[in-house]
Amino acid sequence: MNEERGETLPPPPVPPRRRRRPLVAAGTVAGVIAVLVATPFLFVGFDVIPQSAEEINLPFRKIGQLLIVSVVLAVTWYVLIMVTVGASMPAGRLADADLAAADGMAALWGSETMGTVLVLGGIARILTSWNGFMLGASRLVYALAQSGMLPRWFARVHPRFRTPSNAILFVGGLSVIAPFFGENTLVWMVDAGGLSIVIAYLMVSVSFVFLRRREPHMERPFRTPGGTATGVIAAVLALGLAVLFLPGMPASLVWPYEWVLLALWWAAGLIFMARIPAVAAGPDAEARIRSLTRS
Repeated sequence: MNEERGETLPPPPVPPRRRRRPLVAAGTVAGVIAVLVATPFLFVGFDVIPQSAEEINLPFRKIGQLLIVSVVLAVTWYVLIMVTVGASMPAGRLADADLAAADGMAALWGSETMGTVLVLGGIARILTSWNGFMLGASRLVYALAQSGMLPRWFARVHPRFRTPSNAILFVGGLSVIAPFFGENTLVWMVDAGGLSIVIAYLMVSVSFVFLRRREPHMERPFRTPGGTATGVIAAVLALGLAVLFLPGMPASLVWPYEWVLLALWWAAGLIFMARIPAVAAGPDAEARIRSLTRS
């Protein structure tokens, strides 16, 4: 109050509260699901570790530990990339960007050169992925041939380098001709392959639970933390992810191309399974199958 004039002074103005921007904008659920169904392809590269385990000069327990560590590090890396790129520019500019990661890098550093550096790093990363997939896919073909699912020709080991040479040549040949199928065909393969990968995760998780029940005395150099509960949780999560590919879901497969491709893969898989020699269940079942296929 002004004592000389007897007037009351108005209160000081209150600054407007700063409105906080939400971390995830409204209406992005469909986009999150679309990215979610692509994550199986991001993690399928880790299959290279168990597929090439016979050639790794480490104890099996150490291999299992390294596999878990590598997955954790990759998840952390992917999350950091998504958060960094998402915070680099407004959503509208990111949506219009041809290479969002490179444009975000250039925006954060204020230099187009840094965007080019990131692109070069991405190209180098693709080359390492090709090498990894070549290693894992050839060993997978080799293992299928050893079990009798594929012709014995694919199980030939090079006498000098001790590598599955025929399987490497076969996978390498497919890799060379694959780009000539065109972008649409490759997209169909990626989408249909995503569901196949999730189904493979589901089958591995279910097999893990069954083996813990039916073969409790099987030799296990590496024991998964959580035991059977971990397998059950993994199976439920894989089943939930597989549902996202079904018709009516935001990331459903395209009819008829991707579904026909998926059906052809399943038909080939059933034919391969029919070629496996019939043996009784037991801890040495795999060894007996290999002995039959070699005879």
